[in-house]
Amino acid sequence: MPARNEVHPLMRGWRRAKEWTLPFVAVALVAGGVARFTGQEELAAQLWATGTAAIFAVLSIDIGIGLHRREFGLDLIAALAMGGAIFFGEYLAGIVVALMFTGGQFLENFAQGRAGREMTALLSRMPNSAVRYESGGLHEVALSVIVPGDLILVRRGEIVPVDGIVGGPDAVLDQSALTGEALPVRRNSGQAVMSGSTNAGDAFDLQATSAAADSTYAGVVRLVEAAQQTKAPMVRLAARFGLGFLALTLTIAGLAWGYTGEATRALAVIVVATPCPLILAVPVAIVSGISRCAKKGILVKDGGALEALAAAKVVLLDKTGTVTDGRARLIEMKIRDGLDPLEVLRLAASLDQSSPHVVAQALVAAARERGLRLDVPADVREAPGSGLTGHVGTLHVLVGGWAFARARIEGADFNSEIEAWIRREGTVAVIVAIDGKLAGAILLADQIRPEAGSVLRHLREAGVARIVLVTGDRADLAAGVGAFVGVDEVISQMKPEDKTTAVEAERARSRPVVMIGDGVNDAPALAAADVGIAMGARGAAASSEAADVVILVDRLDRVVDAVHIARRSRGIALQSVYVGIGLSIAGMMVAAFGYLAPVGGALFQEAVDVAVILNALRALGPAISLGARPKLSNEELAQLEAEHVALADVIDDIRMTSDRLRRLSKTQVKEELGRLGCELRERLLPHEKQDEQVYARLRRRSAAPDALAGMSRTHMEIQRQVHNLDVMCKAFDQEAPTEAQLHDVERLLYGLEAIMRLHFAQEEEIYRSLESG
Repeated sequence: MPARNEVHPLMRGWRRAKEWTLPFVAVALVAGGVARFTGQEELAAQLWATGTAAIFAVLSIDIGIGLHRREFGLDLIAALAMGGAIFFGEYLAGIVVALMFTGGQFLENFAQGRAGREMTALLSRMPNSAVRYESGGLHEVALSVIVPGDLILVRRGEIVPVDGIVGGPDAVLDQSALTGEALPVRRNSGQAVMSGSTNAGDAFDLQATSAAADSTYAGVVRLVEAAQQTKAPMVRLAARFGLGFLALTLTIAGLAWGYTGEATRALAVIVVATPCPLILAVPVAIVSGISRCAKKGILVKDGGALEALAAAKVVLLDKTGTVTDGRARLIEMKIRDGLDPLEVLRLAASLDQSSPHVVAQALVAAARERGLRLDVPADVREAPGSGLTGHVGTLHVLVGGWAFARARIEGADFNSEIEAWIRREGTVAVIVAIDGKLAGAILLADQIRPEAGSVLRHLREAGVARIVLVTGDRADLAAGVGAFVGVDEVISQMKPEDKTTAVEAERARSRPVVMIGDGVNDAPALAAADVGIAMGARGAAASSEAADVVILVDRLDRVVDAVHIARRSRGIALQSVYVGIGLSIAGMMVAAFGYLAPVGGALFQEAVDVAVILNALRALGPAISLGARPKLSNEELAQLEAEHVALADVIDDIRMTSDRLRRLSKTQVKEELGRLGCELRERLLPHEKQDEQVYARLRRRSAAPDALAGMSRTHMEIQRQVHNLDVMCKAFDQEAPTEAQLHDVERLLYGLEAIMRLHFAQEEEIYRSLESG
């Protein structure tokens, strides 16, 4: 697929040649200055005239190309100034105008070129060859020679090269790049498979049903290409002032010439009017904004994207990998009485180290987050996509889906309880058995990013009027996420072409439209939107190539940073334009009355340029805040979030303890609650006290000292609930709680768990919003 800015080879060569115009003009200006200083007036004039004439010729060609494309720009005023300077012999004025003009072009080309070099090609993730069965053996052949009916082998970890049907054995596929579904899917023999999917299980045979050029992935590539070709370019900020400013300049110049009969007055007016505040101030401010974005891990490919982002009115958000984390995470466990939940997790994760399956790796990550020591398993046997068995130490452990486990475990009442418990929408259940007996189940799910809610609020505060969630996921899952983050509309079960249609529909209502996504399935919509933003840290090369802006860190709140930087950069650019044009008009009037010669006009315009450029450079730095704003360093943020991860097992323990109280004897209830209370006092409460110290530090840095009072109130409530638990346990008659006391304890624990999960989520959102950078 051609890159977005790909052009004819002749045009590419012409652009490369123009890259030398700025050094050429600079050398001509300096050499002419040296010649004049040494008394060689004629040589100085020749050098300046040559430099001006060369740029005038280049500019004339560009103007002709633009008029052929029906594009009108500010180049015409600069061309008139240079041409007039040559005609009337005002060579110094001409070379100064030429230098300013080429300098502005260089700035924009530099920004675009730097962004382009950092991008990868769209097809980098697709194979160029496939392994085909031929003459009783396997042969690697070019992808282009694959035809429908060919039988090919798709090895573990490979991308499915063409659409086809599973020939055997069953296939386990990661389709997240195409459909947005975070969890892998199973395709049985005879079922269809889309190209672009990743083989997450063992190797399988695939009978091709299409050639590579006609496959699903190739169709996505064509959608991207078509969207880029039909996408109308945004009108650049500087160009909006061009026609009116040209008309005003020619009117003042014509009147000055007509009333006085002095052509040099008209030339002086045109020289002063050379729109350097537009040619220079706008790209300087925009390029400064692009540089500011880069410091925050945001790659903006060109200035037009930044300008459009500043005026964004509609935002479309992909769900998986954008609003959600895009990875399965442990959310809940249900373990048989008498077993330690963390030990069950440790055994399951130890065995799952042997599997490359995405769910297995999620389980391993959950165990390591909780600081569990994993053993090396032995005698591991895996049924790809179903489960695996093996020995961890002296124990025989089974980990897998319910269908895999049911045939391999002993019957018990707990089995029916687990079978009913794991039926949750939007989750995947991992069954764990130890020595042939069901030990319990672990639920995993793709979770919403902690910063998602604040991102949407900040987008609305920045002027976004409409936010739409678009996803290939099921309607029920999408609706739940949409309700949580608060979007205006949810559109689900979408194919790549459907997302493009949604973008076009929104563009017909209001512009500019921003699309944010991360997968291959988002690439056509990213290309069709006025501004496409790709989550590039873990996203596909396709989305990064098709997008105008790429978030290089795995943080959705960087989108808000990009919008704020874009709005500030555009505001500074407009400020520079208004001030610069105002001064230029004043200078034009002075020149029209004969008080400013062409050379003096060029020097006056140079002073205006310096002023507006210095103002535009303010976009490189952060906005000056009138009130103090608390900040957290990146290290402080990482430490606070790590502490939350380390306490995940404590919150899990609150829920699991409350779940199993009814199945314990009265004596065991008191012992279990005593153990939990000790854990809460020794691990949870000290953490909350440390957080309170963080709050105090943030308050001292803030102009609003009571900004975190509500969070401190939650700390008080958590401490009160832990104290109440101790009081309840002490009130038990002898060693046996009554039924009413047991009910009160259960209610307290369920409430404490809910408070803790909400409180941790709130803290993570607040801390991320205060991150410095």
